Amino acid sequence: MHRVHLTYTLQGRDQVQRDLHHPLLAMLAAVHDTGSINAAARQLSMSYRHVWGELKRWETELGHTLVSWSKGRAALLSPFGEKLLWAERRAQARLAPQVEALRSELERAFAIAFDDSAGVLPMAASHDDALPLLRQRALDERRLHLDVQFTGSLGALHALNEGRCLLAGFHALTDAPPRSPTAQAYRALLKPGRHKLVGFARRTQGLMLAPGNPLGVRSLADLQRPGLRLAQREPGTGSRVVFEELLAAARIAPESLTALAHTEPSHRSAAEAVASGQADVCIGIEAAARARGLAFVPLAHERYFLVVLQPTLEHPHVRSLLELLRTPRWQAELNKLPGYAADDCGQVLSLRRVLPWWNYRKPKR
Repeated sequence: MHRVHLTYTLQGRDQVQRDLHHPLLAMLAAVHDTGSINAAARQLSMSYRHVWGELKRWETELGHTLVSWSKGRAALLSPFGEKLLWAERRAQARLAPQVEALRSELERAFAIAFDDSAGVLPMAASHDDALPLLRQRALDERRLHLDVQFTGSLGALHALNEGRCLLAGFHALTDAPPRSPTAQAYRALLKPGRHKLVGFARRTQGLMLAPGNPLGVRSLADLQRPGLRLAQREPGTGSRVVFEELLAAARIAPESLTALAHTEPSHRSAAEAVASGQADVCIGIEAAARARGLAFVPLAHERYFLVVLQPTLEHPHVRSLLELLRTPRWQAELNKLPGYAADDCGQVLSLRRVLPWWNYRKPKR
């Protein structure tokens, strides 16, 4: 068993390095992508001698062959090399929300240490590909640090209601009927007058499948095929609620599906589960599927909202963030993400109008 040690670096804003980066895995990924030691070295801006020497050194260290190659033939990862690369990608995808939260906490600490005038806005939110971009934009343009703790949509609203943050992020289908799983999940957590809803984005949710969709999945009904392996999202996540909502609308019983025992905590980890072959299908957003080169079958448009308590709406940090969300530059950046649209971004919305499944009285059963 090899031990893992985690470190971090401090860099200028213009410097970019992948989180939890390991040189060996970068080399294996480059060889996998290019099929050549020489091409991998060029991709990594390293010498052939260095890459070749490091691969041989790691083979000795790990006791396994990593790359198979011969003169005139493409370099291929060994079965162990492939397994190692996929394992690292899978772990990275599953840990993405926690890594984002850890970085946010460290950046918050250093923001306070280096600049006492920098604002800090505590936020709990369902994981979203646009939020890291927003956090960087807020820091660069507003000297505002978004202290984001990633959790499920329900967990984010609980954190807001319990006073553990000033801002929450959740997503849901807005056209769900009053007795729907969506209404049952969110109605008790949101109250007109107490909560203020802010538009953020419209996203496309659908089925993520292997490249080319070799199984020919076209709809939710196809998920009932015997042996089709479904990766479920964790209970309490917005995507789990969306999936349950779509199944109920299609009159598909959840027990008719072959769901894997483990669950996926984020869109990235769900995409990686499909890409690695551990699952045949999982629900997720289009951006995550496209980023991993997967096939995508769109099912519904959902809305991602930000929520604050009414007294917090005039907080200077909240006002600054909302002003940023309304800028054409930010909205253009948001619209570039696959499956995203900056609908009502930064606008304070009527909770009862936007969420028609909400009402004062609990529906009769």
